[in-house]
Amino acid sequence: MSLRWKISAAVAVVSVLVAVALSLSVHLAYARRQADDAHRLQAERIRLLLREYHRGGQTVFGSRLDDPAVPADLRAAARDGVVATALRRTREGTFVWAAAGTGGHVLSLRSDYGPSLADLAALDRVLVLGSAGAGVGGTLAGIAVGARLSRRLRRAAAAARHVSAGDPTVRVGAEIGGRSHDEAAELAHAVDAMAEALQGRLEAERRVTADIAHELRTPLTGLTTAAELLPPGRMTDIVQDRVKALRALTEDVLEVARLDTATERPALSDVALGDFVTRRATAFVPDAQVRVRTGTVVATDPRRLERILANLLTNATRHGRPPITVVVDGLRVTVHDHGPGFPDHLLRDGPMRFRKGGDPAAAGHGLGLTIAAGQAAVLGARLTFTNPPEGGALATLDLPVASDVP
Repeated sequence: MSLRWKISAAVAVVSVLVAVALSLSVHLAYARRQADDAHRLQAERIRLLLREYHRGGQTVFGSRLDDPAVPADLRAAARDGVVATALRRTREGTFVWAAAGTGGHVLSLRSDYGPSLADLAALDRVLVLGSAGAGVGGTLAGIAVGARLSRRLRRAAAAARHVSAGDPTVRVGAEIGGRSHDEAAELAHAVDAMAEALQGRLEAERRVTADIAHELRTPLTGLTTAAELLPPGRMTDIVQDRVKALRALTEDVLEVARLDTATERPALSDVALGDFVTRRATAFVPDAQVRVRTGTVVATDPRRLERILANLLTNATRHGRPPITVVVDGLRVTVHDHGPGFPDHLLRDGPMRFRKGGDPAAAGHGLGLTIAAGQAAVLGARLTFTNPPEGGALATLDLPVASDVP
């Protein structure tokens, strides 16, 4: 049950309980007052009739002397000079009795209590209608309150998802609207404050990363030039290889920093996906098996698509085993190797920078799949990693239709 209906049910139950409690209180108070008034009025009547009996020696106005129908307890209580009253329900109806003792006799009077019960029944009907109205009103009020709160929380959740997706312009407080200062508004302000603090830290980390990588470019250029001037030899080859790896790492770090800013935009052009993937895949991995099941023309950024394909094939070459199969089926491109498969942490958490997917001793620095996922996000594509039942590692790139490209 959603929060909206929980609040509505709670308000409805409380409204009904309060209405029933008030109705019972009113019913009992009115019934008690009716009975008290009937007893008092009947006692006044029997006293008046007792004086008339003493004056004329005859019963008047429906009073009776030694009536056998008088209840036994009332007869016992009515002694000389003592007036007693009682309310009794019989087969004939409900009556209020009054009795007074006089000279060893009992003078009694019986009055119908039916009209009072009819008044009480009419009051009960009004109370029932009022309770029903209060229950319906409380239910509607609960639905309205619950719907408003639920709507605000849903807006807050949607805005929070946009923030987590990397949209820096969305603020939860602005999305839920309203001028109220309830718990939902406090939650929205807390989430906004947390998002701003987190965004500030991420921006600081991005600037530091980008600045370091940028500052490394100048000494790397000189180091590359110096390495090329070294005399031929095994040590020269080692130095040049490490300088090349360091330069590639610096360029990858700069690319990750640019992707983290979420400001990259694709330069779209029409690409024949089957021919494009076939040429690039065979250029990167000559032994790769490329199959085009369904060729199509897609509007995408060729440079970014080539970067994704290159990183996926490089990862398959370094951490997998041949044969490496590339399949193009419509807007889907898959890269399948027959190695040990993707590690559990990558399947669970996705690519993580500087965390290699496979043997820790293998070549690479763990940024290839991170860059591929970032470039796919720029294209509006979906890149997933699985280990199929037949073994190996399977990377699947689903390109969007033209209307869904950012």
